[in-house]
Amino acid sequence: MGLALNGVNMRVGVGWCNEKEALSSGKKAALRAIENGNIQRPDLVFAFCSGRHDHGVFLDGLRSVVGPEIPVVGGSAVGVITNDFLSYRGCPAGVALIQANETRFRVSAVGDLDKDARAAGRRLVESLGVDEEDKLLLVLYDSIKIPQKSGSPPELNASSPLLEGIGEEGWPVPVIGAGFVGDFQFRRTRQFCGAYVSDQSVVGVMVGGGCTPYYRIMHGCMPLDGLYHTITRMEDDTIYEVDGSPVVEAIDGLYGHKEWREEKPVSLLTIGMNHGKRFERPREGHYVNRLITGVLPGGQGIRIFEPDLETGQEIQFMLRDSLRMLESTNTNCAELLAQIEEEGRKPLFGMYLDCAGRTGEQSNVLFEEALEVQRALNRRDIPLIGFYSGVEIAPLLGRPRGLDWTGVLVVLAGEGS
Repeated sequence: MGLALNGVNMRVGVGWCNEKEALSSGKKAALRAIENGNIQRPDLVFAFCSGRHDHGVFLDGLRSVVGPEIPVVGGSAVGVITNDFLSYRGCPAGVALIQANETRFRVSAVGDLDKDARAAGRRLVESLGVDEEDKLLLVLYDSIKIPQKSGSPPELNASSPLLEGIGEEGWPVPVIGAGFVGDFQFRRTRQFCGAYVSDQSVVGVMVGGGCTPYYRIMHGCMPLDGLYHTITRMEDDTIYEVDGSPVVEAIDGLYGHKEWREEKPVSLLTIGMNHGKRFERPREGHYVNRLITGVLPGGQGIRIFEPDLETGQEIQFMLRDSLRMLESTNTNCAELLAQIEEEGRKPLFGMYLDCAGRTGEQSNVLFEEALEVQRALNRRDIPLIGFYSGVEIAPLLGRPRGLDWTGVLVVLAGEGS
């Protein structure tokens, strides 16, 4: 699928494949993208593939089609979403080839994320630089610091210190992004870092020139009972006590049983932080949710996906409501596209960063909410690439935040015709 617009000329070709053999998968996805977008020579490639793939071999297959000098950005994904494909089963892969004119992309990557995430964020911004024409910073990073072990949840790279490092000198442009997970078993992930494959890395794409980014955050989680609870014992990413009592026992009481302890991640409950006014009518856009990745052996505590909470902080138990999730996706997609139209612009390209916990399989529902994004963009012939992630990043109430069980849709738009 391609677009050629007055004022801003951008062609986007999207392709996919679902084959185990990595070389063939990379090649076929790229060939489909070239055909769909009528691409002559891309300026940038987004690539996402299953954690089961050999990423180096996949990149070889991709480069056999697009050439060795084109920067490739992306990495491991539980599944991929395109205009005509959605899957997190088998070995799915998706690529978007972008042939830009007035839109500019700058790519940089830094390593050692697991050693010092804040320093990695600072080095990323220093390497990219910021100028007055920049409109958006897309950040993609490795979520897995230490893979999941038998009986114990994984240890993760936190988004909060990474974002602190990126924003040490303020936030000159919106920051949107995601942390990669390659499968539901939280095994190691890999990243496409422009010219090479690595891990424990963070990749940045600075988007500037003749485009305007639009985005929406959607989750659909709501407070379970409206009550606030105080964390009374916590270390790193593990909550041990709330309100002076073991948190696992408190959640036992919410469920009325202990079977939930076997879930990794926990399917229906999240930990929520309200960044709006206390006790006001709950507003989706004011909440940040934290996925519960599992229970420690012996029921000592719960591990959450981001270690950015602390002892003394107020939280709420949030219900992952699948119907609200679907309603949120429909409403936010419609509002985003209506805003672009009202402002006289034309959509060029959409990217959907979708938490892997929102899949039908993990949400225990028979529908895929990402299909609603697919349908909304297809109705307007907007090229779409998306993937299932571990953490999503988007601006919320003045600054970028790491989000869980969230979908973030970003659309680049140019001058309308």
